[in-house]
Amino acid sequence: MIVGTAGHIDHGKTALVRALTGVDADRLPEEKRRGITIELGYASMPTPGGGQVGFVDVPGHEKLVRTMVAGASGIDYALLLVAADDGVMPQTVEHLTILSLLGIQRGAAVITKIDRAEGNLLHERQAQVRALLAGAGLGGYPVLSVSAQRGDGLADLRALLLSEAERPPAATAQEAGFRMGLDRVFTLDGVGTVVAGSIAAGDVRVGDALCLAHAPDKHYRVRSLQVHGHGVDTAHAGQRCAVGLAGLERGAVERGQTLCDPAIANSTQRIDVWLQLAATESKPLRSGTLVHLHAATQECMASVAVLGQASIAPGESALAQLVLQQPLYAWHGDRFVLRDASASRTVAGGTVLDTAAPARYRQTPERLACLHTQRAGGAIQRLRGALAHAPFGLHGPSWLRAEGLRAWPFQPDALPGVVFADAQAWIISTEQLAAGEAAVLQALQAFHAAHPEDMGPDLQRARRLAAPRMPEALWARLVEHMAQAGKLARRSGFLHLPEHGAQLRAADKIVAERALPMLLDGRFDPPWVRDIANHAHLPEAQVRQVLARLAQGGEVFQAVKDLYYHPQVVQQLASLARGIAQRDSTITAASFRDATGLGRKRAIQILEFFDRIGFLRRVGDAHLLRTGTPLFPEEEGEGQQAP
Repeated sequence: MIVGTAGHIDHGKTALVRALTGVDADRLPEEKRRGITIELGYASMPTPGGGQVGFVDVPGHEKLVRTMVAGASGIDYALLLVAADDGVMPQTVEHLTILSLLGIQRGAAVITKIDRAEGNLLHERQAQVRALLAGAGLGGYPVLSVSAQRGDGLADLRALLLSEAERPPAATAQEAGFRMGLDRVFTLDGVGTVVAGSIAAGDVRVGDALCLAHAPDKHYRVRSLQVHGHGVDTAHAGQRCAVGLAGLERGAVERGQTLCDPAIANSTQRIDVWLQLAATESKPLRSGTLVHLHAATQECMASVAVLGQASIAPGESALAQLVLQQPLYAWHGDRFVLRDASASRTVAGGTVLDTAAPARYRQTPERLACLHTQRAGGAIQRLRGALAHAPFGLHGPSWLRAEGLRAWPFQPDALPGVVFADAQAWIISTEQLAAGEAAVLQALQAFHAAHPEDMGPDLQRARRLAAPRMPEALWARLVEHMAQAGKLARRSGFLHLPEHGAQLRAADKIVAERALPMLLDGRFDPPWVRDIANHAHLPEAQVRQVLARLAQGGEVFQAVKDLYYHPQVVQQLASLARGIAQRDSTITAASFRDATGLGRKRAIQILEFFDRIGFLRRVGDAHLLRTGTPLFPEEEGEGQQAP
């Protein structure tokens, strides 16, 4: 268990930690000279069960509130100190507000320096503190009275802390990835770079590969671990830990960064949150307000966008989006506090709901309803809530990473009403899947009604018609799913309803049976579309549309508008071009004209067709054979030079 002290400057936080543990948490010379805590201090107290109670001693000076927030963000149990002679002071109120906004419900209030207070004054202070706790929503904190100098009440406080330390920790998923906000970075001879902080989630072992959240591709091996000054092989959430990392240069890491399992490395500049405005504020919080955000050991500027309403009244809570001016390393459920733009007071705090917050459509009723479901306590409930409002499904690995999980703590495909496919990449509810399929089918029906002669829209046009906001990766998987189920068909890159394809194939068959023999008989000089229509006694528009579809499927080749060649003839023309290239190195319009017996204009048209499809490439007035092309491979017996 990690215990954090809080309270006004000179109210005895460091002295109380020293009285409980025997350790002076003020480690800097300036701290000892000035008699105030500037940086976070650390100490520990053994428990009868062989464990340790860690202490984080935080500064009380108003200019060091950001350091206090960094210390308070990683604690399990809070001690709010109020000196009996001074009573409640400005930093007492602000520190209590921070504890409340961070949701630290386990803690106690300690009236210190009781050796300086008369009996009536002590009773007055106790009543004052209880009223203050109740107003902050922390009325469950017990109130104790101690004197670090004389030892009064220390036994009761120590017994309370040891009892709290024996309470079983809150259940966490075994799949939770390790993460720790860094509040200290230093080097040790023989060890190298060492980083320290309070473990927020997961566990770590010597030999593990970890990364800094902002650089997930660079891994560092855990060389050593220390918990409360003792070397260990494993450390877990709820402990203060120092990690020695092999391969990490001192200049590559700094306080405020996050050390984590590479599988959960997560960075964002836009988060959706559940935000509570401090009751001490004098006016509502409105969109556009600039604030300082403090999350664990991180600090950055952000602007607030209130969601679903115009503003948040003092003491009230609502959904909001925070747009950050620099990357933040955060996961679902992380707590944070906001201070005003001048960093002079704490104004709000809350919980992260979504680290992949959208810039558009953030105020829609569907989006707001989805965010409300993310306040649920269980991962299963949050997944099902997100799926219920995700028309395009979820990317499984991204959802896991945002939750801080290395693997699934449950089987998503076993959940009622969930479709789980494609190697754990695509998750969607059956209801949303049905809605997506209906939109695709409706779009295809409308397209066929408007363009009955066309095969159908291509893949990207169909997406624009049916689901323009759907991510391309999900769109491709949806089309694959529907094709496998026989709900739509694909032909030459075009989508169509199966029955529409059958109708077109019947019409195509009639035209093909009459047109293809004419193209083959025409060899190098085939009939034009109008001539085919006249000889076959078919509408010219129908012949033109069918030949265009046959060209899409590679059953004929279009050289120029309304002029098509049979594949066998194109193979012969390609063989002639290859023969000329083997003889002359290059192909000219004149040499190809002579080889085919065509006119110069038609010879140029065919050569340009070969250029267009990548069989040849033009250099000036000549054409070169592309090497390595799979088009029109050389047939057995071919290779003789063109005449």
